[in-house]
Amino acid sequence: MTHPHAAPGGPAAGASLARTPPDELHVHLGAHLDASARAWLDRSLDEAAAHPGAHGPISVWELRLAEAGRRCGPVHADAARVLILHAARADTTALTRVYRQGTADERRAVLHALAHLVPGPDALPLVEDALRTNDTRLVAAAVGPYAARHLAAHLWRHAVLKCLFTGVSVTAVTDLARRARGDAELARMLRDYAAERTAAGRPVPEDLHRVLALTESAPTPPSSDAPHGKES
Repeated sequence: MTHPHAAPGGPAAGASLARTPPDELHVHLGAHLDASARAWLDRSLDEAAAHPGAHGPISVWELRLAEAGRRCGPVHADAARVLILHAARADTTALTRVYRQGTADERRAVLHALAHLVPGPDALPLVEDALRTNDTRLVAAAVGPYAARHLAAHLWRHAVLKCLFTGVSVTAVTDLARRARGDAELARMLRDYAAERTAAGRPVPEDLHRVLALTESAPTPPSSDAPHGKES
């Protein structure tokens, strides 16, 4: 069996955590963790399912979030944390508590878990907070499917620019092509940014040209999945 610190692959890698159903994540981890880590994860999920609420100053499943890196290795810790949050049926209040009190790794797991656990826009303050940081892994996690569904157009455009500022690949931005298509305001912002870089004698990120090309496509009709507050 693969050691828990083995190279990443499949749904446990990167932004796909937020796009992969928890059952598939569990199967993936079961195939990649060693016996000890797998047993720890199964116990942790059982505990979270049995005691989903907070008991005392901190719930048992929150303690397990803190252990995940040591138990499952850094490659698989994010996926393990997402599964624990899902098993605990963490609501927006619990997710906010973990995000505010947790480490950067735990905050990233919360961002990955939002699409699985929060059906509406209630957790957007966590996404907005992550986008104000310069932690590129938090920024990349923040522009996943939850942001694609719920982030208002003005803030979403700035999230795309944030990726360009910080060097986060725009491949992390879920539904980039759909949301950028025909967005004249985003195109204007991108051209302004490119002009600023050029005037300062600095290179223009290749990703900027990629996104700018997407804005030149015809817009798609609005759907029932359109984000809340499309325009600011």
